[in-house]
Amino acid sequence: MTATIGSVSEVVPVAPGPEDLKIITLARAARARVAAAEGAAVRDETGRTYAAAAVALPSLHLSALHLAVAMAASSGAQTLEAAALVSDGEAVDPRDLAAVRELGPDVVVFHAAPDGTVLATLRL
Repeated sequence: MTATIGSVSEVVPVAPGPEDLKIITLARAARARVAAAEGAAVRDETGRTYAAAAVALPSLHLSALHLAVAMAASSGAQTLEAAALVSDGEAVDPRDLAAVRELGPDVVVFHAAPDGTVLATLRL
């Protein structure tokens, strides 16, 4: 079943492939490492992965997905193939999806719970 919301299609959670499970695991580890509210990971067109946790400093606030996308871009990634966000939230923030869309015009975003259960699969 697919529901389209603007330019995002949400698919009922499907079983991610092995490479998708890898970025979900990386996102979980990034979150757990610093006890952050969320963790994220992205995979670029060459298969390189970038993982990040949310940053909440007095003068700097970055979501995990924004930071992972920024890391990929600053490392020279041209496009993204997939992204994963691990959080307690009910949905992925539209601002995070916009950041992913900048490098991934046809990217799949997995939203997972802290235990790794895929809550939603979004195609941008």
